Amino acid sequence: MTSPISSVDIEAELSYAFLHAVASHAQATCRQAERLSDNRGIDVQLTSWGPFPPGAKKEVDLKIQLKATISTPADLGTHLSYSIKKTSQYDDLRAVGAYAVPRILVVLFLPVEEHNWLDVTEHSLALKKSAYWVSLSGAAAVTTASATVHIPKTNLLTSSALRTIFAELSQGRLPSYTPMGGST
Repeated sequence: MTSPISSVDIEAELSYAFLHAVASHAQATCRQAERLSDNRGIDVQLTSWGPFPPGAKKEVDLKIQLKATISTPADLGTHLSYSIKKTSQYDDLRAVGAYAVPRILVVLFLPVEEHNWLDVTEHSLALKKSAYWVSLSGAAAVTTASATVHIPKTNLLTSSALRTIFAELSQGRLPSYTPMGGST
């Protein structure tokens, strides 16, 4: 007997759809990772070809660890909190200079009620609620079973935000983690 798709699987698929839509609007390709990459905390790779500032690279890649949750994040004023259950994934995301292609975490916060996740009308397709991104490069090590990260509310994942990230990467500037209330 075939069982229905779980809510957790639907959340994950909606996070891919959300990222794909935003990346496409930002003029970037969005490729879902193969199983071996997924096992190493890479869910998606984005590629952009600009346009970038003069003298910048012509092509940049960005790898993404993608999460979705119906848990309401703690609102810390300027930041939202999110708990990464596997510290190995956290450690991969915080590694400085370990990878040729930079990595960020993207978290899609969905409404609690499943019937509110998606709204389709004759005039629109709305995937609710919002996604945020954070670079954990340079974040502190943890000794706990999970890691809580603080995502700036200013890091709303939009096509404009992605274009800005790509422009920075094209000039060799990598995003790094700034802890809430401090500097790296």
